[in-house]
Amino acid sequence: MEYVSSDTNIWIDFSVIQEIELPFRLPYTYIMSEDAIADELLSPPELGQELISHGLKPVEISIEEFELAQSYGEKYIKLSIYDRIALSIAKNRNITLLTGDGALRRASREEGVCVIGTIGIMDRLLERELVSEAEYVECLQRLKQQNGGSVRLPSAELEARLEKHSAENCGGRG
Repeated sequence: MEYVSSDTNIWIDFSVIQEIELPFRLPYTYIMSEDAIADELLSPPELGQELISHGLKPVEISIEEFELAQSYGEKYIKLSIYDRIALSIAKNRNITLLTGDGALRRASREEGVCVIGTIGIMDRLLERELVSEAEYVECLQRLKQQNGGSVRLPSAELEARLEKHSAENCGGRG
């Protein structure tokens, strides 16, 4: 089982389209700082508990992770404390970071931390046949409909995948 350090925005994406359980089909153990779960997952209020019931593991951060997160504050001023903690957990434990936050993704690349986001999760679910092609397209369409509000994904990436998979569903004639 692969561990993945989690930021909160991905869960909001899946919550908005009412598919919160989808990422848990992958063979990953998602972990998040206990404090981030308590403080950041406020909308909807029950989201933190719902994620825990699906398998999100609250973790305490080590002194090293706390100090690393503190050092990121000077280097990456656009990151919240919980963004810096998620990054420090991923960096210190040498695991992937789950986020869609642009500033956090840039910081992760600079720190040599592997990143995956909402679209990447959907791609992996399809590749591993944990969702059908129709379910994949439906989820992407719902994400596209919500994009620009609570969901903030790269439109071009959504469009490209929808175009490709819609064409495949039409026997390549689309």
